[in-house]
Amino acid sequence: MSRALATIALLILSNTFMTLAWYGHIAFKSKIERFGMLSIILLSWGIALFEYCFQVPANRIGSSQLGGPFSIWELKVIQEVISLLVFTVFAVVFMKSDTLRWNHLAGFVCLILAVYFIFRK
Repeated sequence: MSRALATIALLILSNTFMTLAWYGHIAFKSKIERFGMLSIILLSWGIALFEYCFQVPANRIGSSQLGGPFSIWELKVIQEVISLLVFTVFAVVFMKSDTLRWNHLAGFVCLILAVYFIFRK
C-alpha cells in the first residue's frame, strides 16, 4: 500500500475512534447512563488512546519531513475532512435526533474548496 493510502486509512481509523470517544456517550446514553461522569470520562480516554495509536503513525507515515507525500498543512486538511466525513456518517447512523441539512452540505463544499487551495502548488 502506498504511503498516501496508508495515511488516509489510518486517519479514517483514528477519526472513527475519536468520534466514538467524543460523541459515543451521547449516542449510546441509554447503555451507559448508570455510570457517573468520571467513569464516562475514563471510558472516553480509553477509546481516545486508540485514536492516538492510529493518528500518530498516520502523521509520521504521511509527513513529507519523514519521507511521506504530504506537507503538514496537507495532513491537517486531510484529517479535518476525514473527521467531518466520519462524524457525518456517525451522526446520520447513530444520532437519530439530528438530520443532515443543506447548510451542512454547503459547509462541506467550503471544506472541499479548502482542500483545493491547500493542495494547490
